[in-house]
Amino acid sequence: MNRTSRIVVGGAMAGSVLFGGAAVATAQEEPAPSSEPGSVTITLSPEQVTFLCDRRLPKIERRTSWLVERIQADENTRGSAAWLRARAATEREAGREETAQLLEERADRREGFVDDLNKINTWAVDFRTEHCESK
Repeated sequence: MNRTSRIVVGGAMAGSVLFGGAAVATAQEEPAPSSEPGSVTITLSPEQVTFLCDRRLPKIERRTSWLVERIQADENTRGSAAWLRARAATEREAGREETAQLLEERADRREGFVDDLNKINTWAVDFRTEHCESK
């Protein structure tokens, strides 16, 4: 699993922990019974909410923004989708069609991460707005 995939998966896991318990994150209210079968309520202590607000959320927001900027950068930025497409064009010109195809697929996959990263960033901002700014 490459680094970007690990970050997206890790961010999704962090988002599920953060926002799965967002309804009862203050840990002061009694959790309401869920009407959905199979749902789980996660209760966070005030210390956990403080830790998330002060330490984890800034890192998540910074990292997701940085990754989106990098993926959407031009062909001169190493790791961007455009950079991978430029490499694919170079490989295709050299007659290495299989390598060019792999690079194109990698660029497509990388561009597909942008929506997930933006969703994670939105979750982090929503959590911060709902639970961190009310302290």
